[in-house]
Amino acid sequence: MAETKLSAEKRTEFGKGAARRIRRADKIPAVVYGHGEAPLHVTLPGHATMMALKNANALLEIDVEGERHLALPKDVQRDPIRGFIEHVDLLTVRSGEKVSVEIRLVLTGDAAPNTIVNQELTTLFVEAEATHLPESLEVSVEGLEAGSHVTAGDITLPEGTVLAGDAEQLVVVVQGAASAAQVEAELESAEAEAGIVREESHSDDQGGQTSGS
Repeated sequence: MAETKLSAEKRTEFGKGAARRIRRADKIPAVVYGHGEAPLHVTLPGHATMMALKNANALLEIDVEGERHLALPKDVQRDPIRGFIEHVDLLTVRSGEKVSVEIRLVLTGDAAPNTIVNQELTTLFVEAEATHLPESLEVSVEGLEAGSHVTAGDITLPEGTVLAGDAEQLVVVVQGAASAAQVEAELESAEAEAGIVREESHSDDQGGQTSGS
């Protein structure tokens, strides 16, 4: 994964008021920490940081007034309503250092006809070099029949990446699609349990009656 370079400034003001002023200036308050060093409080450029953090495990090169820090996003706090970034925690890493992260899973291919693919996991917990983290992992469902499943241990990982979680965790389960008759039967059963009675149409009977005089 390529590094994204961001220029940062040291932050000396703290508190909610200071944070609001920073965000009004299109900047983001952040803290850089790790390896036993004292936390470094900085401000990051708003738009550039937002674009960089579209990837959950973006490798960032933070330039703080000439000091270079290689870091990964550890926690990104967002406004729950408007979604803008309020604060970022950055964990410093070194080249060759192993870290444990969650990687996004992407389904590829098409399962067999008349099946439904249920994705049980959307991310996979792995261990890899901080400077060589995969952006995503592919999970092929090509041709899988009803009753098939894919576990975490079935997923092919890039060289240098190892599974950090349970290999038996279900990632994908393939089920047979219900027929129209099955759907109708389930609907009728649910209506009966709820005490719903369907009205029968009498249009055909009424249409066949004629009035005599």
